[in-house]
Amino acid sequence: MISVISNSSLVVLKLIVGLFIGSVSVISEAIHSGVDLVAALIAFFAVRTANKPADEKHTFGHGKYENLSAAIEGALIFVAAGWISYEAIHKLMYPGTVETPGWGVLIMGISAITNLFVSRQLFKVGKETDSMALIADGWHLRTDVWTSAGVAFGLFVYYLGSLFFPDLPLSWIDPVVALGVAGLIIKAAWELTSESFNALLDESLPETEESVITEIISSFFPQAKSFHKLKTRKSGPDRFIEFHLVVHKDLTVKVAHDICDSITMKIVEKLPNATVMIHTEPCLDACDGLCKGNCEIFEY
Repeated sequence: MISVISNSSLVVLKLIVGLFIGSVSVISEAIHSGVDLVAALIAFFAVRTANKPADEKHTFGHGKYENLSAAIEGALIFVAAGWISYEAIHKLMYPGTVETPGWGVLIMGISAITNLFVSRQLFKVGKETDSMALIADGWHLRTDVWTSAGVAFGLFVYYLGSLFFPDLPLSWIDPVVALGVAGLIIKAAWELTSESFNALLDESLPETEESVITEIISSFFPQAKSFHKLKTRKSGPDRFIEFHLVVHKDLTVKVAHDICDSITMKIVEKLPNATVMIHTEPCLDACDGLCKGNCEIFEY
């Protein structure tokens, strides 16, 4: 909600100042903030929806709404970058003057400070709740910090040049800075889109997290002799983990179940929002290749 309110205010202020002084870079930043406003609204909806509990039609929960939100946000940034590039190239071909650039420097400074504060809050809450939608929105606004600072710098250089070197043609500075803004946000859009699509396509958890899972299972040796067919994925903040656990063939169902519960508890302690599914198998003292590399049966 903070992101929605701040972006709404910045869109209006940047657009008014950009049109007033005739700066395509300030107008491009207004467009950028407009896209961020749409993205913030999408993220707001996605976070609320993803937080709903699982139901009959969504037995794995609604976490994918966050990943979908991040993918849409990335696509919107690509659209904004294209529009900004078009306007900047048009301004290079048909140059104009920037009137009272000081107003542009002021509004860009306000924008950078505001977005720095809001993005820090989004990152903080996003990391605490493992929310990809909030982190994506935070990256949007963090990109705005740098682009706003870049536009302010460009307008400041234009102002100094007009003041001390009035005969120099400086109209190219503003659209060139706008093109730089477009380049920066294209990079951010690519990174966001790639990450969100990986989650939508059920990419495995990061190697560091899978290593944590492996270490926890291995710590239960010799009760748990080995494991295989480890599969992991993530849906929003929720992690889904499944694997086959090899136990001694003479264990009772209750003992095997207790081992699985203990492993699950330790995994959830290290990886919050994890759902763990374990299929137990008896060790028949004859390896068929499935456990190769993990099994320590030969130490007996």
